[in-house]
Amino acid sequence: MTDVLRETALYIDGRWVPGGGSDLEVLDPATEEVTGVVTQASTDDVEAAVAAARAAFPAWAATPVPERAAVLRRVRDVVVERADVFAATVTRELGAPPKVARALHVDTPVAVIDATIDALERFAFTSEIGNSVVRREPVGVVAAITPWNLPLHQVVVKVVPALAAGATVVLKPAGLTPLAAFELARAFDDAGLPPGVFNLVSGSGRTVGDLLTRHPGVDQVSFTGSTPVGRQIAGVAAETLKRVTLELGGKSASVVLADADDELLATAVKITVANCFLNSGQTCTALSRLVVPADRLERVEELAAAAAAKYAPGTRLGPLVSAEQRKEVESYLDPASGGASAVTVFGGAALPERGWYVSPTVISRVEPDSRLAQEEVFGPVLAVLAATSDDEAVAIANNSIYGLGGAVWGADGEAALAVAARLQTGQVDVNGAAFNPGAPFGGYKQSGTGREIGEHGIADVCEIKAVQR
Repeated sequence: MTDVLRETALYIDGRWVPGGGSDLEVLDPATEEVTGVVTQASTDDVEAAVAAARAAFPAWAATPVPERAAVLRRVRDVVVERADVFAATVTRELGAPPKVARALHVDTPVAVIDATIDALERFAFTSEIGNSVVRREPVGVVAAITPWNLPLHQVVVKVVPALAAGATVVLKPAGLTPLAAFELARAFDDAGLPPGVFNLVSGSGRTVGDLLTRHPGVDQVSFTGSTPVGRQIAGVAAETLKRVTLELGGKSASVVLADADDELLATAVKITVANCFLNSGQTCTALSRLVVPADRLERVEELAAAAAAKYAPGTRLGPLVSAEQRKEVESYLDPASGGASAVTVFGGAALPERGWYVSPTVISRVEPDSRLAQEEVFGPVLAVLAATSDDEAVAIANNSIYGLGGAVWGADGEAALAVAARLQTGQVDVNGAAFNPGAPFGGYKQSGTGREIGEHGIADVCEIKAVQR
């Protein structure tokens, strides 16, 4: 049994102060044992954090851009210096295998910090239209409410652009995985961020999250999580007409076009499986639908089964975050979730004796309107669907209430780009293009509102003022 991490204080107004709420146990999904104990915030703690952020706002907003950039650069350096600590923390609270913990959960947010600093140094806080000077000014206090699946990354993509813009922040991390957020608070403290600019209050969404969403001293709520909870937050925030940024669910499609040759087809299947199973399938951008030409379906099934077989639970594939999450994902493992025609082409892998693992699963011949094709699984389950034409493939991809991510694979690059333009989604990767930490991130339809990361993340927490002269 590992030592239990104990976070007994909240970070408010530049100081570590005892939390007024009850303690929360954090479980290691790989062992099912307690790995951390975190203090939770009381109503008074939330009030103190918001007050500190409001008091700190005028001076931080007036801080010159080079000075704000310098502080964020120091934060970045501290995170890099403690990369092993951050990765180990994510492993113990989320169960991510060490390589995934380092590459996805630490290196990626570091790249986002770098891209945000670059964007800040060239961001146009003022521009001109005729006799008007158009100013972009930080909104004020931002409440960041983050999910459990990316404990460091999702904090970084909300907090760092807000601080770059000149806003101040009150962060409520997810109750299942709050430990990395406490490490980041220490990084902010050690980097010399002024008191009150960043504040950390842990607790449940129903208490701390609701208090922040309703609080008249909060100017904007930035939430990542499920679409149903996002709807609730949007409704509550509307009572005070708060600005809201929502990054919600996804059911992203990876579309293989008819002109893809055998080599590109094999690459498309391999990368789609890898993306779908990344973080044990617990990513909102997971390519969980693979749409392929009907006349190549049998070959795709062979390729997908072979690729899935390489994701051994307990080594390359981590557990799900909780017993509840495992139970939810298990409800999709029956091929009947994909409709009457659906068949399992891979599943039933051996599982470790302990931990909330599920077998990586590929279900083919899935019907487009079935539960498996329409609902976000948030686990390592890939649905394969067949299309008789590229136009039908696009229609299948767009047949979703979600629109967060996607991919297109085609031999003709320009034609693939044209198909990408037809997909109703916030991001599309063509032929395996790499993630861009400076590009806008967000969704269409019920995948959310607003954009995060880089220049667009900074703009998202700015008000616009026109000054005529």
